[in-house]
Amino acid sequence: MPTQVSEEVREALHEGRPVVALESTIIAHGLPRPRNLAVAHELEALVRDGGAVPATIAVVDGTARIGLDEAALTRIADDPSVRKLGHRDLAPALAAGATGATTVSATAWLADSAGLRVFATGGLGGVHREWTETQDESADLRLLARVGITVVCAGVKSILDVPATLQRLETLGVTVVGFGTDRFPGFYLSSSGEPVDWTVRTPQGVARVMRAQDELGGPRAALIVGNPVAADRQLDPELHDRVLAQGLAAAREKGITGQAVTPFLLDYLMVHTDGASLEANLAAVRGNVRLAARIAAAYRDRP
Repeated sequence: MPTQVSEEVREALHEGRPVVALESTIIAHGLPRPRNLAVAHELEALVRDGGAVPATIAVVDGTARIGLDEAALTRIADDPSVRKLGHRDLAPALAAGATGATTVSATAWLADSAGLRVFATGGLGGVHREWTETQDESADLRLLARVGITVVCAGVKSILDVPATLQRLETLGVTVVGFGTDRFPGFYLSSSGEPVDWTVRTPQGVARVMRAQDELGGPRAALIVGNPVAADRQLDPELHDRVLAQGLAAAREKGITGQAVTPFLLDYLMVHTDGASLEANLAAVRGNVRLAARIAAAYRDRP
């Protein structure tokens, strides 16, 4: 695979220093310009503040890049032709010399392949509502059952079927823990209302779980750390539920189905909450990045 690991990331890995992987889809497709580039810089700075090295991941001109320099980061943020790449898209993108931003599945795969152990993102994909009719499920889930990486997230997107997603993760053997909570986070909301089986309260506790995974060996699968957005930064729950119900009704009325539902609902929420959903999303991402840096540092600081 044509892969380029930045000198900073390569040296950190060689020296056993903590590294945190960051996705690039939020930069290219999740935020308006020019705010997206400012947020990209902010997230990398938060990783550094936590004592780790940031490794933003993308594909640039047919090369998978683990750690972006300023020119590549700016291109991902500014170029409207940048594609959105899941892990299934990586081989065609590399073969075609394409440039694309990586989703959760592509970032996790590339990060794991490069030897990174911790990845921070906003929310995972999952099982879609009305799955029994559409069979629509994010590629994130099956991919996370194949990579040995710790993913710090604010749960799965609240527009999805959260109970079905948790059941699917259990079926796939993907471990889920709540960070300081016994409820699975709800992305824009601090809680989805769904319970988790395990609660871990410190970065050192997460690191101990990671080391136990290493010692057990056996089937590889991700460790998902559900980190709730702060209660004072979450989207108002009543507003969330009302607008989401309206968005689902609008999608049905317009005949929007399959993969088109998620971007439609995310955009609907942003517009009809006057941008409050976007701010809750960013608050969650910032919290996840801070925690991921602390977990990466704790994992490397072996007792």
